[in-house]
Amino acid sequence: MNDMTPEKKQRSSLAKWSRRGFIGAGVLAGGGLLIGIGVRPGNPIAALAPKVAPGDDEFLVNSWVKIDMDNVVTAIVPHCEMGQGVHSVLAQMLAEELDADWSKVRVMQAPTDGSYVVTDTARMFVAPFTINAADWLEPTWNGLFTQIAKFADAMITGGSSSIRTTGQHSMRIAGAAARKMLVGAAAESWNVPPGEIVTRDSMLLHPASGKSAPYSAFATAAADQPMDQTPQLKTADRYNLIGKSKARTDIPSKVNGTAQFGLDAAPEGVELKYAASMRAPVPGTEVVSMDSEQAEALPGVIKVLNMGNFVTVVADSYWHAQQALYTVQVEWSASESPVKTMDDQYKVFADALDKAGADGGDKMAGKGDFATAFANAATTLEAEYRVPYLAHAPMEPINCTAQVKDGKCDIWTSTQVPLMARSAVSDALDLSVDDITIHHPYLGGAFGRRLEAEYVTMAARIAENVGEPVKLIWSREEDTQKAIYRPADLSRLRAGFDDTGAMVAWDNSFTQRLDPADAPVPAFYSIPNTSVRHVAAEAHLPSAAWRSVDHSQQGYFIESFIDEAAHAAGKDPVEYRLAMLDNAPRHKAVLEKVAEMSNWSGERAEGTGLGVAIVESFGSIIAEVVEVDMSEGSPRIVRCWAACDAGYVVNPDGFKNQIEGGIVYGLTAAMFGELELSDGAIVQSNFHDYKMLRMNDAPEIEVAIINSGDVPIGGAGEPGLPPAAPALTNAIFAATGNRLRSLPIAKQFA
Repeated sequence: MNDMTPEKKQRSSLAKWSRRGFIGAGVLAGGGLLIGIGVRPGNPIAALAPKVAPGDDEFLVNSWVKIDMDNVVTAIVPHCEMGQGVHSVLAQMLAEELDADWSKVRVMQAPTDGSYVVTDTARMFVAPFTINAADWLEPTWNGLFTQIAKFADAMITGGSSSIRTTGQHSMRIAGAAARKMLVGAAAESWNVPPGEIVTRDSMLLHPASGKSAPYSAFATAAADQPMDQTPQLKTADRYNLIGKSKARTDIPSKVNGTAQFGLDAAPEGVELKYAASMRAPVPGTEVVSMDSEQAEALPGVIKVLNMGNFVTVVADSYWHAQQALYTVQVEWSASESPVKTMDDQYKVFADALDKAGADGGDKMAGKGDFATAFANAATTLEAEYRVPYLAHAPMEPINCTAQVKDGKCDIWTSTQVPLMARSAVSDALDLSVDDITIHHPYLGGAFGRRLEAEYVTMAARIAENVGEPVKLIWSREEDTQKAIYRPADLSRLRAGFDDTGAMVAWDNSFTQRLDPADAPVPAFYSIPNTSVRHVAAEAHLPSAAWRSVDHSQQGYFIESFIDEAAHAAGKDPVEYRLAMLDNAPRHKAVLEKVAEMSNWSGERAEGTGLGVAIVESFGSIIAEVVEVDMSEGSPRIVRCWAACDAGYVVNPDGFKNQIEGGIVYGLTAAMFGELELSDGAIVQSNFHDYKMLRMNDAPEIEVAIINSGDVPIGGAGEPGLPPAAPALTNAIFAATGNRLRSLPIAKQFA
């Protein structure tokens, strides 16, 4: 049900639909209804329409929806599909408001020529207060952020944002507007009041007269209908598709092998060359000299290139390129970094925290008077936690195919940021962005790794040098040892308690900060005096977003220390948390639910323990309980329960899959995830020493969903991860009395 074949040269793209944006016009092309929601009245939608229909039998929309004469609805989706099911769920949200027949809904990846941007995603990250602006202000905000999004190349998939921005504020509006146009056209034709027409399964029905017609019958006439700027959206009690576990549209092609990933994609009718590359083993170093004589003599080798910050071999196959690369002798410049081992790195962090002292650093959040409350506390608790660098390790190898010809460049790659990748290539090759085309296939996993574009510019530079189309593929070793990482970090936490054990003061100081800003703040707990401080310290390895970003570290820091506080006060960890959630009813309900699911207060077998953690991230509240068996001296994860409140879940089965995936990813990191350093270079190289949680290690997972009602929709791809590590280490403490303040876990029981 997906068209994910390499796109022909796109002949158009379209402006972003906004949540309550001015609806421009409906136009016709080849008998298909083109629904366009523009930034402002008079948006030239008719001029754009021919550019998105490369054939007479194609009736593509220059916005999010197309209805063709076969009564097929096509949702054009600006976010990438990387296994999270976003294409299907966005189409489901559009189809809900359109009352479309789900069996006839299709999905198309939006073209990446710069006119598709995710305005509402930009708004959520930059100025979330504008999302629910008054109707009269909405066109102003939308116009402003459309321009900001275009300027920032904001066609991005990340931050668990797709459903809660584009889905909730664009797809639903688009579907509702299209439905109203179709009803209006049928009402005029049948000479009946629009209110008497019913829509169902892509059909228009007038029960009083018995008349009926498919949407396609009124595609032409609907274009003449006025377009409601703020169509009425359905309430939850009227949902037919939202809230149902509908089959994903991308699965059939992935099962039958026709789905195209970046590794599959290539220009048609040309013989590809392949490149294997070697980057500097220590960040900040460059090539001093290179001996490639042996490599150049090997079969299939076409060229060996010294590109300054990397070396590459181009050959007639990837195997020949990689094998030849192993023989290239490279001398790299000396590193100026004092960090040679992870002990050195943690010392840099600790020294920075020592220098900052009790109140130094950048104050990120706070309330009350922490210093006074801590000084006057009946008892206090202090602890230091640390986490290592982590690799993303997506299953599809990092890859990019590039063709540079006649002053133009075509790119085929798996990326979360196609427009940013286009701009990066523009800078690297000194070409106009208008001369660069990004072809955007499926992604075989990303976890934030494909938010970066360095591999794209590498491929473009190689192709330019060789003068032929080249597919660059990174080996697993290259991606593990020379990429961009989840930062290591060190956190120092302090808490003060009154004479009943209630927490009255909280301080968290740490050294590494990405996003989101709320990650290190225990905002939902009722702690009267808090302080959160970022103390900048140099990191040896480059860092980037990693699944759940700073929540992955801070969830572990915060929920581990809350657990320590509970035990220090002699309280049950669940009851202790509940006592601090009187002002957070949704959080309280989630925690109570997971306690019920796990039989928290029940009898446990000797040598086993339960641990709990609750984290709100990306708009979703997730509480998890992990059961661990320590009877054989090392941790065996038995079960995990998760209770989740994401506001309202669009596709329950898909949501549960994402939570389960986040839990497994989080438990993998907690148990095994670690990148060690030797002389400044990463030691781990592949899955034999950068281990994953295998099926026989994975716990049985149970997920419960709480739809709490009229609140903003939360994310799914990332929120399942942050509670996993603290729930596991808290369970180990419950079973053994051993508090683990550093990760990974497995090496501490080796």
